[in-house]
Amino acid sequence: MKMDSKMLELPNSWAAVKLGNFVENEKGKKPKNESKTETASHPIPYVDIQAFEENVIRTWTDGVGCRLCYETDFLMVWDGSRSGLVGKGMKGALGSTLVRIYFPSMVNDYAFYFLQSKYQQINTRAKGVGIPHVDPALLWNYDFPIPPLNEQHRIVAKIEKLFSELDKGIENLKTARAQLKVYRQALLKHAFEGKLTAQWRAENQDKLETADALQKRIQQERAQRYQQQHADWEAVGKQGTKPKAPKPLPPLTAEELAELPELPEGWGWFNLADLSDISGGLTKNQKRNTLPIRRPFLRVGNVYANRLELGNMHDTGISEAEIERVTLVKGDILVVEGNGSVDQIGRVAIWNGAIEGCVHQNHLIKARPLNLVCSEFILYFLMSELGRKFIVRAASSTSGLHTLSLSKVESLFVPLCAREEQNILLSELSSKLSLADQLDQTLSTSLQQAESLRQSILKKAFSGQLVPQDPHDEPASALLARIKAARAVGAKNALTAAKPRKTAVIQ
Repeated sequence: MKMDSKMLELPNSWAAVKLGNFVENEKGKKPKNESKTETASHPIPYVDIQAFEENVIRTWTDGVGCRLCYETDFLMVWDGSRSGLVGKGMKGALGSTLVRIYFPSMVNDYAFYFLQSKYQQINTRAKGVGIPHVDPALLWNYDFPIPPLNEQHRIVAKIEKLFSELDKGIENLKTARAQLKVYRQALLKHAFEGKLTAQWRAENQDKLETADALQKRIQQERAQRYQQQHADWEAVGKQGTKPKAPKPLPPLTAEELAELPELPEGWGWFNLADLSDISGGLTKNQKRNTLPIRRPFLRVGNVYANRLELGNMHDTGISEAEIERVTLVKGDILVVEGNGSVDQIGRVAIWNGAIEGCVHQNHLIKARPLNLVCSEFILYFLMSELGRKFIVRAASSTSGLHTLSLSKVESLFVPLCAREEQNILLSELSSKLSLADQLDQTLSTSLQQAESLRQSILKKAFSGQLVPQDPHDEPASALLARIKAARAVGAKNALTAAKPRKTAVIQ
């Protein structure tokens, strides 16, 4: 066991070794025989990823062809997205994506915290194409600092005390963020119940119109928009998709109204198709590479809830006839079609016009509101608890997948009031949400600082700066000498209490 005092600047009573020269380790294997229940013939729990992370045992084995692990080990995820994640050991048959690591004659928790301190680096420098795995050259070449045994105990006690205080602070920050999320939803709920503009309506009774009058103005604008679209279509030689004449706005049925909340005076319930032109986008395929016109291409991966990420944009070929239908205009509402979990469908954002001539993917459904409708008004409603409920219900599927379509988006219920009240409501809402966003950013920064503080604590712990040294402690060099001597005379089996262990480093 070679020591190198030049590896780290440590207190005189400490020592350092290359991790691979010190630890004992073994990679797991898939059992040959498994049972879904514990039986007399299959009594050994199989410690896979789920057992490691959640303490949930899914299968048991008879031990044939297995490699065992113990409570005194540490387990590290060797393969997968969480490679490098370390946890305290458990007794059972070691899973094929895990490695058990044993530190001889050490305070277990001291070694555990050391491995924890390296997780971020190990994970981000994983090797492999497809399924990443821990890089052995990185892991086993870490300089492992070893303080005297008594100091190891003091370091662990100090870490746990500081981490306990830090965890309480983090818990409070997370609670505050959760409460902020509830507050945002409460704001949206009040907004679309008319509570944020109740005073304005009381002071402006002369400006209020009936829901019927609002519906007539919407119908008039839809007709005017169609006439303009039709004139533009004829002006370009009837190229592209012929615009469809708007249908009359039928009143909602008694059944539909019965399930919708009551609205303030002058408000009305509409389908999204009543208030906007809704269309799909382009299907990405190889044929498009041959088209002469190239345009920036907005995809599902660029659209989040009330947020666009435009740093990784692609482009696509497009025909002249498609341009008008799929080109985005500032103020367009984007709805993610989705194809999976409920959380992934129906994310909404507004196109900000940041990229000229941008077109959109077919999995992004575009709604272009009438002039009577503020895009932000629709956006915030679809982000509200009630709006999300409508989206999830529309996207529900018996197959387990959830997806939206043009017709489903067109049929979404949304409330509407006169444009002037929309402006007042959005002004009130934006002001309050802005304050909430500022607080959320402060909380997010504090959480990041807490994680930085955790890393700072660990850095001090493993450089001899966290607790004072005691000159009466036996130096670490004496501990290492005993371990070296024990190995040399074959005393390892006695030290490990009949737990056969493999000392070769995993390559």
